[in-house]
Amino acid sequence: MKKVINTILLWVSTLSSVLPIAAYASGVVYDKDLYQQVIKQTPQAVQLYKNLLSLPNDTHNQEDIKKLSSWLIQAFNQRGFESHTLEMSGSPLVYAERINPNAKKTVLVYLQADGQPVDPKAWQQPNPYQPVLKKQQNDGRWQVVPWSYLTQSIDPDLRIFARSAADSKGPIAQFLVALDLIQQQGPLNYNLKVIMDTEEEIGSPNLPTAIIRHKQKLKADMLLIFDGPPHYSNQPTVTLGARGIATIQLTTYGPYKPQHSGHYGNYAPNPALHLSQILGSMKSQDGRVLIPNFYEGSTISADLKKLLSKVPDDEQQLKQKLGFSVHDKVGNTLQESIQFPSLNIRGLQSGWVEQQARTIVPDKAIAEIDIRLVKESNPQRLISLVKNHIESLGYYVIDREPTHKERMTHPYIVTMKSRPVYGAFRSEPNSLAGNMAIQGLTKLYGERPIVLRSGGGSIPIAPIIDTLEIPAAIVPSVNADNNQHSPNENLRVGNFIEGIAIIASVLNQPL
Repeated sequence: MKKVINTILLWVSTLSSVLPIAAYASGVVYDKDLYQQVIKQTPQAVQLYKNLLSLPNDTHNQEDIKKLSSWLIQAFNQRGFESHTLEMSGSPLVYAERINPNAKKTVLVYLQADGQPVDPKAWQQPNPYQPVLKKQQNDGRWQVVPWSYLTQSIDPDLRIFARSAADSKGPIAQFLVALDLIQQQGPLNYNLKVIMDTEEEIGSPNLPTAIIRHKQKLKADMLLIFDGPPHYSNQPTVTLGARGIATIQLTTYGPYKPQHSGHYGNYAPNPALHLSQILGSMKSQDGRVLIPNFYEGSTISADLKKLLSKVPDDEQQLKQKLGFSVHDKVGNTLQESIQFPSLNIRGLQSGWVEQQARTIVPDKAIAEIDIRLVKESNPQRLISLVKNHIESLGYYVIDREPTHKERMTHPYIVTMKSRPVYGAFRSEPNSLAGNMAIQGLTKLYGERPIVLRSGGGSIPIAPIIDTLEIPAAIVPSVNADNNQHSPNENLRVGNFIEGIAIIASVLNQPL
């Protein structure tokens, strides 16, 4: 795979003129006919994308999700699909299918429709749901530019900023445009089914039940997921697995109310200290979990080590980018590290800090923890190991606020609340899904893409795979540095264009 990023100048005929369009490519594009078709569709594609971005999609607002679902149903109906919502608890699961009577295979596609909440004050634009086009200045800052910049010779480094620009309205818009392109070539030789999840950002709590309930309707031979960023090098990527996730909240207790540290320091127990001691006992300084048997079942064989070494990670460059000199010692490399379950402290709270710091003994301390699961992990087992470890330190562990009697009886109390969110999945490269994804990118670029055994993040795919008993592959179609989940989320214009070609090339592979 070539690491040099090439800019390809394509001349595209329009009704009245010929415009030079600069299109981004991660490597040399070999399927130039497809790429030229994508370039011709760029103005319509951008307009469709802007319309989709303008629809708020925070799952916590049900009215917004209903409007979004209606838009999606209409968009798929216009492309010859039968579309509707599937009956389920919570937010609707939008479903679309296009059946070929002569097809012998069925492809199921997963798309995410909801997005993270927004804090408008943290965004460098008036409304995160009103997309803006920006160009990076020499000083690194981003300046808003007119949308007309996309009707001229297109600079692929322009970026479209909006909530869910990359995660994951970008892939939805790219998928719809890819459908328009391949529809011009005649029907696919397989059935195509699509589910659009509107609860992904809250852990898809109702998805497993919905998949079981609608198992016959969703029956397929494979699952393709158009979601997530590519390898951090931004090269074409196929990912064959994802880690699952479970969450834990720990709370320790001091006095009922924060107390003056002069009057009660050395007397009132400090919950922040207790929580720190608990957390510190769980992991070594170099990042390895010290809880016995936490990594049981997860090993790196010589063959797997060889396979993982084929991923073109530049460890020194990655450390420079992330800002540390020594990585945790769970694995020898990034790829080895994400083959193990993780125990991550994602947030801490106790008392006040910085300008609000006060001389007090806090009343409580809270830690939020996530456990990233691998295929060999049992989430309940890992949660139990954490609980047993805390109890072994002498703490009384409960799943609720302690009563006054309990506070008077037990010197060390921890409230532990936990939830297995969803499991991990992993498929093989030579599975139907792996073959279709890898061959599609190989045809587009002329070289095999980067193939990751597993991604580090989590998506709620395991319930689909386990229930339908099918293989899956993830095909990213956005830029790696897209600020997903953060303020000023964006999608690079070159990656938006290229993502349409990626999805079309994958879908074009005959079964």
